[in-house]
Amino acid sequence: MTATILIVEDELIAAESIARSLRKQGYTVIARINSGEKALEQVSKNCPDLILMDIHLRGELDGVETAKRIREQHQIPIVYITAYSDNSTIERTKETNPSGYLIKPFKPQDVINVVEQVLQSSC
Repeated sequence: MTATILIVEDELIAAESIARSLRKQGYTVIARINSGEKALEQVSKNCPDLILMDIHLRGELDGVETAKRIREQHQIPIVYITAYSDNSTIERTKETNPSGYLIKPFKPQDVINVVEQVLQSSC
């Protein structure tokens, strides 16, 4: 069975590039969405095996708050993808016990490497 991945990213071009790389490797991308609110809805409908979460999102919830809410009900691994990494934000992300980080800009192979590493460790 192929792993399912939810991409939560406010930049459509970045989300599509990530999705394309993952699909080439045989992963199923269940959705590409741009807000924390939509992410919460998607997780309740289709509990993915992994979430790639940008910190800056559209809507009321940022990625850290969204991850926090997801973690309250699910044990889904979350990897943050972001270009924004000040100390305060990093401290907030640590509270959500992330499975990893991808700092923008990154190469498609970086995404694949992190996804494979996280999915192998969560089995």
